[in-house]
Amino acid sequence: MPQLTALDAQFLNVETATNVANIAGLAILAGDLNRADLQALLERRLPYVPALRRRLAPVPFGLDHPYWVQEDDLDLDYHVREIGLPPPGDDRQLADQVSRLHARRLDRSRPLWEIYLIHNLSGGRMGLYTKIHHAAVDGIGGADVLAALLDTTPEPAPPPPAAPERDEPPPAPAEMLARGLARLALNPAQAVRFAAAAVPHLDEIPVVSRLPGSRLLSGLARRLAGAGGAPGLPPLPAPRTPFSGPVSQHRRFAFVSLPLEEVKAVRKAFGVTVNDVVMAVCAGALREWLAAHGGVPDHPLVAGVPFSLREAGVTGQGNQVTIMTAPLAVHVEDPVARLGEVRRAMHLIKDRFSLAPARWLREFSESMPAALMGLASRSAFSLVGETVPPINVIISNVPGPQLPLYVCGGLLLTHYPVSVITDVSGGVNITAFSYNGSLDIGVVTDRSMVPDAWELAGDLRTALDDLLNAETTLPH
Repeated sequence: MPQLTALDAQFLNVETATNVANIAGLAILAGDLNRADLQALLERRLPYVPALRRRLAPVPFGLDHPYWVQEDDLDLDYHVREIGLPPPGDDRQLADQVSRLHARRLDRSRPLWEIYLIHNLSGGRMGLYTKIHHAAVDGIGGADVLAALLDTTPEPAPPPPAAPERDEPPPAPAEMLARGLARLALNPAQAVRFAAAAVPHLDEIPVVSRLPGSRLLSGLARRLAGAGGAPGLPPLPAPRTPFSGPVSQHRRFAFVSLPLEEVKAVRKAFGVTVNDVVMAVCAGALREWLAAHGGVPDHPLVAGVPFSLREAGVTGQGNQVTIMTAPLAVHVEDPVARLGEVRRAMHLIKDRFSLAPARWLREFSESMPAALMGLASRSAFSLVGETVPPINVIISNVPGPQLPLYVCGGLLLTHYPVSVITDVSGGVNITAFSYNGSLDIGVVTDRSMVPDAWELAGDLRTALDDLLNAETTLPH
């Protein structure tokens, strides 16, 4: 009888015609995959993948968060689709097709996922675009869903010997109402507990951290609570950029693969982490793009960086993720100095996160009555996006397997993330996924803000080259 958490439900509530909460991946395979073979594989594997076998069961009058109900009769002809590209079937045509698919909302009356086989790619390849709603999985959970469809050998593995677990059916509508009313009665107490716990972390919360006195109050509360050693976070006013503000209905997508050995060479040369290098490469690419489109701001951008709460020992299904904000030193011209600024910013964020895990978003969501969350979330998104967007760009780096994988016998060549942009987070999302010696990066943009996502993808390659060719002296 699984029920959506408040954070899961937020991804449903904020969705509009322009803020679409699909997370996806574009796999490029060697050879051509048969739709019937993929459906047969899914028929065997789906009983063991809960996120793909569930649909929403709303609570009457929206008094509580929806439940998940197991769908025993999945219509794979609906969920698994195929299309073909016209000649020449190049990467730009593929990306244009993915842009269109990614902007479409999923049907909430069905399990919230779709797979598209994309035929006729050049070079004897094919594409496999898989999208699932963010309410069902986070980035780590999405990787787990993908892993369920992959094999380590060309021959698909047999299903697990154990029988798949079945969900209990959701409560009857009358019981849903009773539970919703009981939860509603508890919301004021939850809100008080959240307020008391949140005060030491006001400087971590986008928008709130910019209110007068919030940082002073946050520091005082930490000292009174005996957490005076927690590093304070710098003010992060997000500068206006060409990709700030409300997004449109249209997306642009591009992708690039960078050799992971080159990323690791930079890591080793400068004594930083792979994630530091990824962030610095993104900062360099965004600086290059901004220089060509309106000018580089004189202070850092604000990057939203997803952090998994699963690493902090949080278990269970659904979304276990939070967003931390970090300065992104696009204003620094020298690539080595830029990497140094990125390293210091990320270390500060991680130190603060390890001392006080940033669960404020989930806790805040739990403190709000479910019946108000939809309206409040959409209204807040619209207001913040038009007035004071707290974030310029989302940047994420997801570690992946370093061995070759297969889908129905076809070798997985690359796997590019296709993620989310919103009014609040800005019109650019850069997500990296490491696979089998490659750093595969997907760039999603708003079409009206960044019409040519390929330009930004190319700037990522240039930014890595700048670090590879730089002197290996990192300022302290």
